[in-house]
Amino acid sequence: MQEIKCPRCGTVFQVEEAGYAEILRQVRDKEFEKAIADRAREMEKTRGTELELAEEKTRRELADSLAEKDRAIAELQLRLEAARKESELAVKNIRAESELEAKTALADKDAQILRLNSEMESVKAGAELREKDLKESYELKLKDKDEQIGYYKDLKAKLSVKLLGETLEQHCENEFNKLRATGFRNAYFEKDNDASSGTKGDYIFRDRTDDGLTYISIMFEMKNEADVTATKHKNEHFFAKLDKDRNEKGCEYAVLVSLLEPESELYNTGIVDVSHRYPKMYVIRPQFFIPMITMLRNAAQSTIEYKTQLELVRKQDMDVARFEEEMERFKDAFGRNYRLASDKFHKAIEEIDKSIDHLQKIKDALTGAENNLRLANSKAEDLSIKKLTKNSPSVRAKFEQLEKDGE
Repeated sequence: MQEIKCPRCGTVFQVEEAGYAEILRQVRDKEFEKAIADRAREMEKTRGTELELAEEKTRRELADSLAEKDRAIAELQLRLEAARKESELAVKNIRAESELEAKTALADKDAQILRLNSEMESVKAGAELREKDLKESYELKLKDKDEQIGYYKDLKAKLSVKLLGETLEQHCENEFNKLRATGFRNAYFEKDNDASSGTKGDYIFRDRTDDGLTYISIMFEMKNEADVTATKHKNEHFFAKLDKDRNEKGCEYAVLVSLLEPESELYNTGIVDVSHRYPKMYVIRPQFFIPMITMLRNAAQSTIEYKTQLELVRKQDMDVARFEEEMERFKDAFGRNYRLASDKFHKAIEEIDKSIDHLQKIKDALTGAENNLRLANSKAEDLSIKKLTKNSPSVRAKFEQLEKDGE
């Protein structure tokens, strides 16, 4: 490689050997040198002009760009300032709203806390009051229960078994009669005196609507016994008999009012449903006697419409049954009368047939008699005195004399 340095600009070029040789050859040529010199001047001149134009264009473009940049920067600065002010205003508003909301929420929260505290205190006071009331009520009920237990224990210690039972019955009857006029106007509550089936209950309760429809019925059995009784009965010993009495007397419910098993937690809790043993059967203490009747009656009142319709259907069925019975009686009576009439009709037909036969015989006899009479008449018409006296000259002579005398 060979280096060539430009004599004007001082730029160094690297040229290959062959190129270098050619350049040397051309350099040697004066014309080439002149041409080179001219070309160099032209190029220098042109290069200077283009550089000036490029510099001018670059300066203008740079000035325009700077101006546009300045305008954009100014506009951007204006927008940034406006955005900053808007942001500051929004932040200020938000901060104010937040502070207001925070203050409001805090105030609401404080009010709510005060209200909840007040409600809590009220609820607490109410709960304490209810607790106190319940405690007092429980203590009163416990006291009443203790008094009732003491009362019945005192009764059991003083009275006989029979008298105890009668006293319990009288207690229930008195409790019912207290409310009969106001709460049980249409009710029936009387002793069961029908022992035709071999056994009977103690009392029967029935309630009716104003139009007389019975919508509830209860068989009651009252049981008690003294402490001195040798054999201690249990409530379940009387379930079967009570159920039998209920069915035989057509009652819907069965209730055992009992003072038996006084220490039983089950029977001392209130109304005990023993329907799992016998349908619609309950065991109660005497204090639940009226509530038991009221509960069952109120439950049964919802079925009055159904029972009314059922009774109407039953009566309609009874009317249909009566109609069918009347129809059967009519058919039997009509059949019996028809058979009697038919028998008499056939006998009459037979008699008529016999009469017809008899009349036919009479007719035949009369017909024969008519023929004989006709023949007799013919013979009578042919009869004359001459014929009659043909063989009797003396009789003929007398007739002739009579004829003469008649003339």
